[in-house]
Parts: sequence; structure tokens; C-alpha cells
Amino acid sequence: MSALKHITISKYQLKNGEVKDIGLSYQTFGLPLAEAPIVLVIHALTGNSNVIGEKGWWNDLIGDQKCIDTNEYTILAFNIPGNGYDNNPENLIENYKDFNARNIAELFSLGLEELDVKQLFAVIGGSVGGGIAWELAALKPNLIQHLIPVATDWKSTDWLIANCHIQDAILNHSNRPLADARMHAMTLYRTPESLTQKFQRTKRESTLFNIESWLNHHGNTLTNRFNLSAYKMMNQILRTIDICEDRGDFLEVASKIKSCIHLVTINSDLFFKPEENWNTYVELKAVKENVTIHEIKSIHGHDAFLIEFDQLARFLKPIFKVQVNAIETVSKCVA
Repeated sequence: MSALKHITISKYQLKNGEVKDIGLSYQTFGLPLAEAPIVLVIHALTGNSNVIGEKGWWNDLIGDQKCIDTNEYTILAFNIPGNGYDNNPENLIENYKDFNARNIAELFSLGLEELDVKQLFAVIGGSVGGGIAWELAALKPNLIQHLIPVATDWKSTDWLIANCHIQDAILNHSNRPLADARMHAMTLYRTPESLTQKFQRTKRESTLFNIESWLNHHGNTLTNRFNLSAYKMMNQILRTIDICEDRGDFLEVASKIKSCIHLVTINSDLFFKPEENWNTYVELKAVKENVTIHEIKSIHGHDAFLIEFDQLARFLKPIFKVQVNAIETVSKCVA
């Protein structure tokens, strides 16, 4: 596993005026920094910077001769501050409501400056990670050659905010906050059809359905490996995605992004609805040529971006196909 490295972002000012030193941890994979095009990977809610290798959560997409080939690219992954992956209690964030998704994008941008990274070949993120990718692109419209938001959106919809509000209530009031919040979330990450296919109303015991056992397992597993304040922080970031806040309307903001934008949506996603992404595509296509959209076909809902690797890789391979002058082709896009 790639060693965890650390940066301190000194005197970072929050929107409420508070100034804090923020610890930012990260890992790199593949070729060394400054020796190859850089792909920034932004993790999802319970994810982390350990993208590939032992316990790597995107091994099927990234690695030796995979879709994103570590023989050709540098993979950089920051941990979202407060996610607890560095095992340092001092870096957990208790005042989570003072942060939003744009803060995380700003911190990542400052981290890139510390690493002397001036150009990113691609930024890819799923779910909340994709929302942060949108925020980074809006913050630094000339930084990213290929913006790849997967199973996400440029804003938190009312539906998403509602579910984050329920999650926050569970996290603050339940006797088993992590387990109960995770069980609720899993019903949103999948679909009724996915659960029917998997369980068929079968029982493990005379009084316990297998779906109940599965939910209990996910709740208990997260309780054993995740921190309560980290979940609260990540849920807060999820509910505050909005590249337009204090900037103008969507087209005004998004049209300034120079990146080739490759939207990846999921036809059965109950969390980040595909209709929102298709509306984004239609709106953007009217003012920006270098926009594409791909739709994963799956019964598995939001989690399909972590399940349907063959489809995702097929969409992304044209982007990451090795080009002799990959670093220099900033203006080129792949349909």
C-alpha cells in the first residue's frame, strides 16, 4: 500500500470567520508526481485515499494495465479532512456544520499548490467525491483537462438534502447512530429491484429475513471501521454541494469551466437522479461543445458505479487511452 503522506494547510478561514490549521493526508500510486499526467481521484462518503492495492476500493478500474493504467499515469488521492483515515483523533472535525463541499475543494486546491501541481489530466469522483470534483472545477476552471463526475451532480437537490437531514437526525439521536444511519443509507444506495434479485424474501432464521441480516451486517461493519464525527462531516459535505452559491446561475458558472466534462449517470440511481444529469447535459451542450454523457444500465442503483466496472471502464477507456503527448493535449477531448 502506498504510504500516507501529510500536508498542513495553515490558517484556513471558514465562512464563519474561524481560522484553523487543517491536516490534509494523501496517497499517490503509479508513476511519481511530475513524471506523468496526474489523475486526481476523490473518494465517496465512507471511502478514503487507498484507491488501489490491499483494500483498495477502485482496484477494478485503476491499476496495472487497467482502464486508468498506473504504468502511464500518476494517481493522486486526498482524504477529505475529518474522514478519520489518518487515525489521528486531532484531525477529526466536530464543528462539521461550519464546513461545506466548496471548503473541501478549496483545501484540495491548496494541497495541489503545496505539491506544485499546476495541471491535472483528469479528476474523477463518485457520489460526494464527484460533487467535490464539480466544486474544484468551478473554483479552478483552467486546472482540469477532463472532469469526470460519476453518479453525482453539481448541486445537492432537495431530495438529497432531505435524506441527508434524516441521516443527520439519526447520527445525532439514535442509540446506534452509525449502524442505523448506514442501514437507512443502504436502502437509498440500492433499488427495490436489486434487493429483490438478491434476497427473494428468503430467511436466515425463522424470524429474520436475509435482507434484514444484510442491513445489520452493513451497519455493524461500518460501526467497527468508521468514526461518528467522520460520518457527520461527510454527510454535511454531501448536503452542501452547490457550484452556483454566491456565483450566479448554473450556465454562467459551468460555461467558464474549460475542462472536457464527461458525465456518468446511472439509470436506476435513487440518490443522484439520472434526470438531473441529463438536464445538466442538455443545458451545457447549448453553450459548451466539449460535454458528453454516458449512462450505466443497472438494477443496482447508486452503488452501480462500484459494481458495474465493465460499463464504466468502457465509457472511460477513450479518455485514458495513452497518448504520446498526453500532458500537452489540454484542449483535446474525447467524445
